[in-house]
Amino acid sequence: MIRERIDALRERMIEKNIDVYYIPTADFHQSEYVGDYFTARKYMSGFTGSAGMLIVTKEKAGLWTDGRYFIQAENQLKDSGIELYKMGLEGVPTISEFILNEIPENGTVGFDGRVVDAKFGKMLEDKLKKKQAKIIYEEDLVDKIWSDRPAISAKPAFLLDVKYAGKSREDKLEELRKDMQSFGATTFICTTLDDIAWLFNLRGDDILYNPVVLSFACVTMKNAYLFVNEACISDEIREAFKTANIEIRAYEEIYTYVSNIKEDEVVLLDSNKVNYKITRLINDKVRIIV
Repeated sequence: MIRERIDALRERMIEKNIDVYYIPTADFHQSEYVGDYFTARKYMSGFTGSAGMLIVTKEKAGLWTDGRYFIQAENQLKDSGIELYKMGLEGVPTISEFILNEIPENGTVGFDGRVVDAKFGKMLEDKLKKKQAKIIYEEDLVDKIWSDRPAISAKPAFLLDVKYAGKSREDKLEELRKDMQSFGATTFICTTLDDIAWLFNLRGDDILYNPVVLSFACVTMKNAYLFVNEACISDEIREAFKTANIEIRAYEEIYTYVSNIKEDEVVLLDSNKVNYKITRLINDKVRIIV
């Protein structure tokens, strides 16, 4: 079954002219824990550990994981055609080293840019220049193979009362804007779910044991935006957010929003957490503080 999935992935890589395809364990927010929709690495490799990265080339397949999972990975990868790379051991190449070794001149690395953090993506981008290779980040090839993939979680969100939160969302936004000013930033992009939950006094149930809502946030000196599945948002939340001048927009609209940020804006973000696709869509002339 795993061999068949790898073969199917390679067929799609050939269709898209991709030489190396990278599948991390991540959601669109670089969360420590992920929902069922985001278990693409598990689906493609059969390895069920919480941490691991899969790389597939036209001839090789490798899985990287840490010492917690060496024995488990060896057992689960048996007869899959996927080689285990034990992270941290002498002689074991890193993800970027392996990619650079395997990519041909003028080749192409592919991944879903929504599940790769901007810092790693930019580092890989710079290294690939040595071989005049490029990155295609718009392709979620696993989605084309995984016919019964679970839906992205969309459970109802709820407000956290200020008596538990400690401060109102209005006060938190005011403090955030003061910090933005100290950095000289005019726009703040936040994609970490616990930070968004804190900032807006909002809670949810989209990740097991984590009271968060799948969402993105952007804050300017005058406005605040929450990008979220609107089906999760009640009238009570809408009213509370309207009072705080927080606008609710569709989850995927974050990508349109960032692509329209004006050239004279200064954007503050965490490149370890914001996904690669977001940063790639920001106009090159916009100054980004990371």
